[in-house]
Amino acid sequence: MDRRAKEKYIVEKMIRMYCKGKKHSNNGLCPSCSELVEYAQMRIDYCPLMEAKSFCSSCPVHCYNTEMRQRIRVAMRYSGPRMVYHHPLLALAHLMHGKRRL
Repeated sequence: MDRRAKEKYIVEKMIRMYCKGKKHSNNGLCPSCSELVEYAQMRIDYCPLMEAKSFCSSCPVHCYNTEMRQRIRVAMRYSGPRMVYHHPLLALAHLMHGKRRL
């Protein structure tokens, strides 16, 4: 799996965890979270620095608009710590990748 595909997969998992945890929808994603997933995946597709950076939060180029950046920040803050319990291998790989790029 290439870097972009992996990033898209992880972001979707995290937003799904956030949506389910906040009880936005009983099955699948609520419309708001679905919109956030689509937006995040589109931004990942067009990211010019994908191969060279660690995390979007540490990127010098902000390609998310202000509203979506705030929404993704809230979702990541909620699901980030929970990834260790729900998807430990993904969380470990993500952490290792971030440390390697610093």
